[in-house]
Amino acid sequence: MTLALTPPMGWNSWDCYGTTVTEAEVLANARFMAEHLLPHGWDTVVVDIDWSDPAARAHGYTDGSGLVLDAHGYPQPDPARFPSAAGGRGFTELAAQVHALGLKLGVHVLRGIPRTAVAAALPVVSPDGAVVTTADVADTSSVCTWNGHMYGLDHTHPAAQAWLDGLVAQLASWGVDFVKVDDMLAPFHADAITAWSRAIARSGRDIVLSLSPGTRLSTAHLPVLREHAQMWRVCDDLWDRWEDVHANFARLARWAPFQQPGGWADADMLPLGRIGIRAERGDDRASRLTPDEQRTLLTLWVMARSPLMMGGDLPTSDDATIALLTTPAVGHVLRTGVDGRELQREPAGDGEVVVWGARSGSEATRYVAVFWTGTGVRTEHLPLSALVGDAAASAHRWTARDLWDGAPLPDPRATDAEHDGVLTLDVPEHGVRWVALEPARREGAA
Repeated sequence: MTLALTPPMGWNSWDCYGTTVTEAEVLANARFMAEHLLPHGWDTVVVDIDWSDPAARAHGYTDGSGLVLDAHGYPQPDPARFPSAAGGRGFTELAAQVHALGLKLGVHVLRGIPRTAVAAALPVVSPDGAVVTTADVADTSSVCTWNGHMYGLDHTHPAAQAWLDGLVAQLASWGVDFVKVDDMLAPFHADAITAWSRAIARSGRDIVLSLSPGTRLSTAHLPVLREHAQMWRVCDDLWDRWEDVHANFARLARWAPFQQPGGWADADMLPLGRIGIRAERGDDRASRLTPDEQRTLLTLWVMARSPLMMGGDLPTSDDATIALLTTPAVGHVLRTGVDGRELQREPAGDGEVVVWGARSGSEATRYVAVFWTGTGVRTEHLPLSALVGDAAASAHRWTARDLWDGAPLPDPRATDAEHDGVLTLDVPEHGVRWVALEPARREGAA
């Protein structure tokens, strides 16, 4: 069975709550999603890092000495923040409530085995029945550079896979549908990726595997990624800064040609709406991206078919943000668009004009996004042949519709010879014009 046939769409607690999200906050976002976003394709709720740390705080990580673990060294939800986890019930009740809303539950897990579990030398049952300990299966030379809670697993030891199988079996028993495994790609841990894929297959539950972060991730790793995961980040953490959004133009142009059902390059979360409430970076705020920059971000992610994970707190985000997320074209083009790619990138003035194209998988509709990364408003005259190809441009007349507001645009077939077959658009600063082109056979065409 192929998982994630289309790019996943959901909410992640990181941008608004960092390491400190509570059960009540997860459920508040889940209920809001079910009521307002689920009809538009948003269906996954992800609890990000450090849900097992009672000392978790905003703006950074603890030393991990107090992580809540079971007798095998497997992380357990902190019952102070997740009351339904008391008594060893894990995320079972939270998953049940999320599933009852018609949604899926995701959790974050950091690569490796907790240091405190290794220090305690807890028992691990080897495949051959021999009893070894968590200290035997750890690779103490492999430590995440930005979070010291874990050692790596020594994947040359047969019991390391057994320990990981048990961890994933626990997640499956709780009802987890999606797991974001961190510290996997920078550096690239092919052994850990393979081990996680194997453990998920053995769990007997369909669980989407998402890998991060994607700092300097090369397309040379594509065979391993496609075989073992459904999502992989292609950038470091992205925040509400124009320079972060702008940097992903090049990355997504590189990765878009490789997007396919069951394997999606991920441009990271959407830092939109109310973020920074108790986050790693910044204070409680509305996204600092301008409205035009927010449209640019969403349009680029959709045209490149990146998964969409909303980072802002849904119940307290402004109406304009929710309207962006529920714009019909967002979910529709993400799910049905194919062949998304960069058609053109040219320097102009103090910025670049970047043009992306895609087509509907079931119809003749073409999707075009024209981005302007410079200042002021820029008027662009784009020949239809440069957007849909020479044969299609000559075979049909085309009507144009704005995908953000649904309004029809002037007929690209102008009355004057100079602009016949030309799409003319005014593009705002750091902004985008997103257009659907619909074909109609020209009069007299064969």
